Amino acid sequence: MIRFSAEILFKSVSFRLFSKKRDNADSEPLDNEELLNNLLTMGVDVDMARKRQPGVFNRTDTREQDLQAFLLSKGASKEVIASIISRYPRAMTRTSESLSDRWDLWRRIVTSDLEIVNILERSPESFFRSSDNLNLENNIKFLYSVGLTDKYLCRLLTNAPRTFSNSLNLNKQMVEFLQEVCLSLGHNGPKGFIRKIILKNPFILIQSTKRIKANIEFLQSTFCLTNDELLSLICGPGAKILDLSSDCMRRSYRNIKEKLFSLGCTAKEIQKFVLSYPDVIFLGEKKFNDKIDCLIEEKVNISQIIEHPRILDSSIGTLKSRIKELVNVGYDLSTSNISLLSWSQKRYNAKLKKLYIEQNIVLEN
Repeated sequence: MIRFSAEILFKSVSFRLFSKKRDNADSEPLDNEELLNNLLTMGVDVDMARKRQPGVFNRTDTREQDLQAFLLSKGASKEVIASIISRYPRAMTRTSESLSDRWDLWRRIVTSDLEIVNILERSPESFFRSSDNLNLENNIKFLYSVGLTDKYLCRLLTNAPRTFSNSLNLNKQMVEFLQEVCLSLGHNGPKGFIRKIILKNPFILIQSTKRIKANIEFLQSTFCLTNDELLSLICGPGAKILDLSSDCMRRSYRNIKEKLFSLGCTAKEIQKFVLSYPDVIFLGEKKFNDKIDCLIEEKVNISQIIEHPRILDSSIGTLKSRIKELVNVGYDLSTSNISLLSWSQKRYNAKLKKLYIEQNIVLEN
């Protein structure tokens, strides 16, 4: 009897605890209902916001109306605010005081409120990802101390805002590593080196030192570069490819070699091709092969591609349509300049119009 009674007592306690838990759970939608009504009134895409950061909808301390009022005071439209919350709902958890302090820190770098609004419209995470304003302030001071001016900081904030959400120690590690690279290659101006590489690749500070080190070693050993040649490459056209994983870089370069060797290129020609246009490594195996095949099929000589690698910037669709248009006006791609395949649309259209006129004059005569 005693054992049976204890079981009954346990079940009854468990049931009450379970009931209490359900009562709490049932109360959550009431809080969410107010939040959802506010968001719908503001024009927020609630489905998108839920998918991106569902945890925000379980909080009872959201400040969506305060956020809207703050951003409206800075010149943002209601549509832009709705888009920001839809894509980064965690923005609703920031206090007005924190927002104001963070905005003031950004204004040390950015010249106007409207510029900040434009950055937030493109990348809401850049502003709202962190609420650690002290870390932001320390990062700004540190980046100034290594020789970066407002122009460089603005570029970082616009293109790679995560730099300022990094811990101060992470940014210090990367800057110290780049300074070591600079000095090891015989260059005595580390501040100038860092400015140049950040100007070419604003994302470098959010990469790992291990990745950058592996890629620099790969470039130097693969292409047998002198220290001066390596410096020129990583401060110039090769700065962006340092972001790639070392495995991706190796696979891409191996594929480029295999493809170009199969078309009769020499090792020297391939090296010249890649060093003159390192961005080709970004293409990946399939995209690179497809573009080369497309051009070869259209009677473009491989030696022309080697001399004008930037034509690979254009999509296959653009390459095919332009080749067709040029052939229709009598332009011989096998003997003529092919760089116009990568020109801006405006410049290309002007050239095409001129070719049409020349063709009509020939036909009339």
